[in-house]
Amino acid sequence: MTEPTLYPESGFLRLRIDLAYDGTNFSGWGKQPDRRTVQEEVEKALTTATQSKIETIVAGRTDAGVHATGQVIHVDVPDTLNLDDLSYKLNRMLDTDVRVMKVAVVNGPFNARFSALRRHYTYKILDGNQTISPLDRLDVASWYRVLDVDLMNQASALMLGSHDFAAYCKFREGSTTIRNLQRFEWSRDSAGFLIGDVVADSFCYSMVRNLVGAVVCVADGRFGPEWIEQTLANKVRISDSLVFPACGLTLRQVDYPSDSELLERAAKTVARREAQDAE
Repeated sequence: MTEPTLYPESGFLRLRIDLAYDGTNFSGWGKQPDRRTVQEEVEKALTTATQSKIETIVAGRTDAGVHATGQVIHVDVPDTLNLDDLSYKLNRMLDTDVRVMKVAVVNGPFNARFSALRRHYTYKILDGNQTISPLDRLDVASWYRVLDVDLMNQASALMLGSHDFAAYCKFREGSTTIRNLQRFEWSRDSAGFLIGDVVADSFCYSMVRNLVGAVVCVADGRFGPEWIEQTLANKVRISDSLVFPACGLTLRQVDYPSDSELLERAAKTVARREAQDAE
């Protein structure tokens, strides 16, 4: 694994930028030929605003159609750059489905990806074949059966902890599927939406949507809770037909340690990934 850069080169400043975006019309975060991506749009705006070639490092590479209210990136910019009103200037350049929420200079050893402690996602479902209003349609997935919240929480609890989640994510060459799922809880809000709170140190490709699909299989009575544990242990990926859509998923928050612990956290992240990839 490539060593993460924790400091900018001489003559540059490192910025932490907090982003929000509606993922509906994006092919995910990462740049792809002939496709509209969040990374491409943000880097184009930054390059124009700074008059220098900008490359971003992101906390979590969201998939096509996935939203974010708390995405974090870092970029290195010339230290001569006037930072006054930079977020305003960027938002003037960006389409309205991407917003720069905050720009801050980072003085310590910060890396948006490797310094992160955990990522928080929300998944929203409207069950029972209820009609989704036009203003809610962008960040909620529908389901035709009524879902039992208690069964959802029972099934979700069986996945907590450090596991090989190969059965619940799409395989990527050279990537480990070992993750530490720290929270997976469901509640029903006052409007009747089922809200899933999903937190892990990091997530595999399509992992949250796979987990949600598996839990729904238990909550609507197709499988018993023991199926969750059996599937996890067998490491045979669940069918694509069970995977829930991207529209219901939002990256809500990325947690980082205090400034004094940033260096140690990045070193631990790299060491753990290298150990897991070697297994």
